[in-house]
Amino acid sequence: MKTSHIIGIMGIAIAIAVVISTYFDSSTYDTFRQATMKSELTYVSVQLDREKAMQYDPFKNANLFTFYGKDKEGRECKVLFNNTKPQDFERSEEIVLTGKMQKGEFHADKIQMKCPSKYTNNKLEITEVSARKS
Repeated sequence: MKTSHIIGIMGIAIAIAVVISTYFDSSTYDTFRQATMKSELTYVSVQLDREKAMQYDPFKNANLFTFYGKDKEGRECKVLFNNTKPQDFERSEEIVLTGKMQKGEFHADKIQMKCPSKYTNNKLEITEVSARKS
């Protein structure tokens, strides 16, 4: 075989490896039920359950915010976020949580909110908040 053929085959093999690794690395949103079965970090897309109260008392514990979210299956779960309550949290249309299920509650390390923009009617404003590592 010629050197150019070998280089071409190696290039194709590398391209296939990149495509396969990207496919397996791409994250999909889980439900609370699926997150219960996983031990690693997972992404869950939820909507804020506005019928249940959010709990945040900065005088008692400024780094604890709890609320209830409903996943795409309609399953409700308590969410604990060890950080301050994100600004305009109540306006969020969709919330993407990164974290783990522990004892029937979802412990979020990161919250990404998709809120309606105050400047345009058709676009979403994305805000991301991460929990501080102590």
